[in-house]
Amino acid sequence: MNDSIVYVVILIPMLVFAIVLSRGKGASLLAGYNTMSESKKETYDEVALCKFMGKIMYGISFSLLLIAFSEISGYSFLFIVGFVLLVFFIIFAGVYTNTKNRFKKGL
Repeated sequence: MNDSIVYVVILIPMLVFAIVLSRGKGASLLAGYNTMSESKKETYDEVALCKFMGKIMYGISFSLLLIAFSEISGYSFLFIVGFVLLVFFIIFAGVYTNTKNRFKKGL
């Protein structure tokens, strides 16, 4: 039960972050983007990047919710599904954002 509380405590700020990002705001909170120079930031579609990362954060939050439910209910398959989804979303986000200049302006 204590583990599920930890997951929920982690889940709440992630959901807030997902909501902020899905509205196209909060790019300064994205790792890597906030350290770019202003001239390089201008080449990226900030709103599209934020909205995509918001969707990824919703997916990660859902994965954590499944993991928390597995702790509460005792069903280990929920943990497995949640963990597999978590790994999938992280790998997918890394590959999708770093291929084909998807978030560059004017392409």
